[in-house]
Amino acid sequence: MKIPRLLQAALVIAFVYAAFVITFDHILGALIPKSLLTMYMFFVVSGVFMVFTFDEEKTKELVAPIKALVEDPSKKMIRNLVFVIIPLGAAYLTYQSQLPSLEPPTEARAQHPAPPSTMKAFGKRFNLMTLENPLRKLQTEDPEAFKAHVKAGGEIYIQNCQYCHGDKLDGEGPFAPGVNPLPVNFQDVTTIAQLTESYLFWRIATGGPGLPKEATPWISAMPVWQNFLTEEEIWQVILFLFDYTGHKPRSWE
Repeated sequence: MKIPRLLQAALVIAFVYAAFVITFDHILGALIPKSLLTMYMFFVVSGVFMVFTFDEEKTKELVAPIKALVEDPSKKMIRNLVFVIIPLGAAYLTYQSQLPSLEPPTEARAQHPAPPSTMKAFGKRFNLMTLENPLRKLQTEDPEAFKAHVKAGGEIYIQNCQYCHGDKLDGEGPFAPGVNPLPVNFQDVTTIAQLTESYLFWRIATGGPGLPKEATPWISAMPVWQNFLTEEEIWQVILFLFDYTGHKPRSWE
């Protein structure tokens, strides 16, 4: 029994669609964006009908079922059903596509992505659960030395960080408009005021490339500062950030 040419075209399109979905979702493990799938299928459908209407004979064979449905008086009942079902189906699909979704984005970017339990920097392995700023104890033990470290951290910040984070630590440096996401505003109580010093050490030392997957789809433009600053200089900058903004670092206790 010969398969009608229109049905053949429909089967080819359905097969290609299924192949796209299976390949991306089950083999590659990646969710194909709806807009990209729509673009692919547009070219697939166009290509299929170009092949199936290559000459006049094939075109007549392809449209024969449609012509019979429209012109054959004996198919009046089926024709009326089709003319009702197709607009209703199109309306339903349009309605569903416009419904607002209550689901979060597939990859929601976390404001403060969870840090790893350990990190490697400066040729050493740090346990972020127990890591403390070695200069912090000077705040009570040697206030003058502590102030010197804070001052040094401010100088390092101005030389390296203010271009993005701003001279007022408000995330409005001269380079800020050129990066996405925008640099962190340290003056905001939802930023460093909510974080431990070990967290800041991890973020500064490893920069954008050190972010975990949940920080996507945006990639931080911050450099890997362990390539440019010493371990002590990073701790000094952290002291300066908290001192200037008046925030106190969080602790595990």
